Amino acid sequence: MTLSQVRTVIGAGTGTAAGLTGKGVGVALIDTGVAPVAGLPAAKVVNGPDLSFESQAPNLRYLDTFGHGTHMAGIIVGNDAATGTKGLAPDVKLTSIKVGTANGAVDVSQVMAAVDWVVEHRNDDPANPIKVINLSYGSGGTPNTWDDPLGFAVEKAWQAGILVVAAAGNDGNDFGALANPASDEFILTVGAAATKGTTALTDDTLATFTNLPKAGKQINVLAPGVSIMSLRDGGSYIDTTYPTARVGETLFRGSGTSQATAVTSAAAALLLQARPTATPDQLKDWLIKSSARVPNGVAANLGLQEINVNAAIALTTTTQKPTWNPSNGSGTLDNSRGSSRVVFDTMPLAGQRTVWGPVTTATWAARSGAGDSWSGGSWMGFRLAGDGWTGTSWASRTWAASTWSNSAPWTGAGTTWSDPAWAGRSWTGRSWTAGSWTGRSWASDDWSSAYWG
Repeated sequence: MTLSQVRTVIGAGTGTAAGLTGKGVGVALIDTGVAPVAGLPAAKVVNGPDLSFESQAPNLRYLDTFGHGTHMAGIIVGNDAATGTKGLAPDVKLTSIKVGTANGAVDVSQVMAAVDWVVEHRNDDPANPIKVINLSYGSGGTPNTWDDPLGFAVEKAWQAGILVVAAAGNDGNDFGALANPASDEFILTVGAAATKGTTALTDDTLATFTNLPKAGKQINVLAPGVSIMSLRDGGSYIDTTYPTARVGETLFRGSGTSQATAVTSAAAALLLQARPTATPDQLKDWLIKSSARVPNGVAANLGLQEINVNAAIALTTTTQKPTWNPSNGSGTLDNSRGSSRVVFDTMPLAGQRTVWGPVTTATWAARSGAGDSWSGGSWMGFRLAGDGWTGTSWASRTWAASTWSNSAPWTGAGTTWSDPAWAGRSWTGRSWTAGSWTGRSWASDDWSSAYWG
């Protein structure tokens, strides 16, 4: 499905929405980085800190060695002159915060630090304040909602005026649980609709790979997420592993709740351009109430609905403040991780330890809540980056780099990483293996977009 078709499906190709581009809205993409491909205008992309393991390799820093983040970025702000493919919100200012490597290795502590950074720097560009976080990510954790640290991080972003959009996960309709933090009641949780390649709602169904919970929070909205054509990241892991997913020289097909999440983040940016003072609660409420019922199969039985931007703009209803009980953030990192563990020389990261060293979650929650978990380029006292923006890169600005004092603080020296972490276990029926850089390698069988092809 082309992005032009997606725009029609989500009710953004006609009426008021047709004239919207996301201008004046900042979106933070916490993902695998963004590659300098021709279809991404440099003026629309800014690099936040690289918090991935690859940040320690200068030739890989900020770059998307996997290809996932570039695919998401293309859905939101792409502008490919070769094919005429344009992102759904092409005038958004996109801030990329890289957390994942060439095979997806990442810990929840890196995602927490990334969310904290976005909250503390959301107004650095007054013309394009960050109002949306795209999290096409999910851990395998099923923590207590009242003390989950990852839930606390995204809730603090929400309270700071940032709509957090998260992928439901790609383990299948029978999985029985949403990925974390999509399971958090406050945020906007997105499942994938299978559109059958048409722009009509009448034949749409719920994508079979979308997670459905047995109890608790349900999916909030659906968006197109099957065979979405976006930008190709030549030479990346998915590009070399799934050559049949290439469309010409510049495009690539991908399916998953990741793609549906990026579509929804772009839709939210369009809505924010039309309603610039809208709060996250209002945006979520309007997107849910204006969505259109999917008439077939499991989606129809569950009452699941697909987003419609024009209908959301037309709403004038009053939004009531939600009464969910928030997380206090003091729970264990292991509960947030669940099965999603970074492994170094056969030793998994466990306990109240981040990638960079030990952190007491209650202490972190107090600092995160106060907005001072970051001080310059240091998070919770760990030096992760330089202290500010430095010059220009292929993107318009880049957060300064830094060398970590110890890249494996929980085990000591070693050379091998693996991570069963992200929310989709197979790619066109096959598991993928490790990528490598400068003598270090990671392996992961789990990422939040399930299929390429």
